[in-house]
Amino acid sequence: MKNPKPQEWKSSELSQRYIADYKAFNFVDGEGVRNSIYVSGCPFACEGCYNVVAQNFRYGTPYTKELEDQIVKDTAHEYVQGVTLLGGEPFLNTEVCLTLVRRLRKEFGDTKDIWSWTGYTWEELMLETKDKLELLNEIDILVDGRFELSKKNLMLQFRGSSNQRIIDVKKSLAKGEVVIWEKLNDGKNTFEQIHKDKLI
Repeated sequence: MKNPKPQEWKSSELSQRYIADYKAFNFVDGEGVRNSIYVSGCPFACEGCYNVVAQNFRYGTPYTKELEDQIVKDTAHEYVQGVTLLGGEPFLNTEVCLTLVRRLRKEFGDTKDIWSWTGYTWEELMLETKDKLELLNEIDILVDGRFELSKKNLMLQFRGSSNQRIIDVKKSLAKGEVVIWEKLNDGKNTFEQIHKDKLI
């Protein structure tokens, strides 16, 4: 796992505007029915990453206006709560993500929410480039921090390791400190991970 210095990694230098995947009408990438766009490229390279192929900035296909139109069309359904940005690293694909979320805000205002996952912590983002902060300001809920295999817990809500947080972005920006999502509801137990080398 890599730990960048403030403003070391720039979307303008790394992003290839590629999309690893788009999954419409799913229930796993945040609250409610969601449309999820997986951008390509992530240099954090966390051990145990569940989407290793999307670490490559050239994986998948280029972002297109046609895909954007499809996401907007899918999101217009009344039963869809919002859109989720994942990857890969959304904050190193800010041109793509800002284009999409600004279109979504124009079309739907605040009637649809926007979630995003990131390997950056909230504190790191506060020291980051203008484009990253612009994207953060468009998001409602942020799941922050690198995935840490040693802290993996299957009972956590919407995240993989216990260091990660589900942050209410609007309230946090207004207060000037991290405010955890009020609907946080983790399981009470933890389960040891069973590795193949432990099986008899």
